[in-house]
Amino acid sequence: MSNPAPARATFAMTLHVRDHCLCLHTQRAARALARHFDDALRPVGITGGQFSLLISLNRPEPPTIGSVADLLAMDRTTLTAAVKVLEGRGLLTTTPDARDRRAKRLTLTPAGLAVLERAVPVWEASHGALGIEGTDLCEALDGLRDAALAQNRKSSASSADIRTSSSRTAAAP
Repeated sequence: MSNPAPARATFAMTLHVRDHCLCLHTQRAARALARHFDDALRPVGITGGQFSLLISLNRPEPPTIGSVADLLAMDRTTLTAAVKVLEGRGLLTTTPDARDRRAKRLTLTPAGLAVLERAVPVWEASHGALGIEGTDLCEALDGLRDAALAQNRKSSASSADIRTSSSRTAAAP
């Protein structure tokens, strides 16, 4: 009979993860910030996530769903669901791209722009109420996001290599 592996999931490890886990601390901060902005923007009739989506459309040329998904770090399915809600409220429109009919472009409507006009001062006040200068923090979070995305790409490529070599090995005579 072999010796059991030493336990790794000890209470000491739980405390270590609680105190040092980037994912846990980022998720906790994100939830608290989302509640803060949701509460602040409620009188305008939108959530913090809807504000982020609407403000991302406020540009000279209507963006594609793909470019907005990239900007907001959302998968297209989740973004499409959020777009449908705002489109149903008349705050944005979806139209096929003139050059690539498979792509969809998102455009703020006058009603969507009016909501943004009311929401921006609320957003500014909400930021000020936190008492934190956001530029350095945003740059640090962007760096963290980029590092995680790079690691995810590396892991995906490695997993694909493993699957490919496994299928070749299984297919070998």
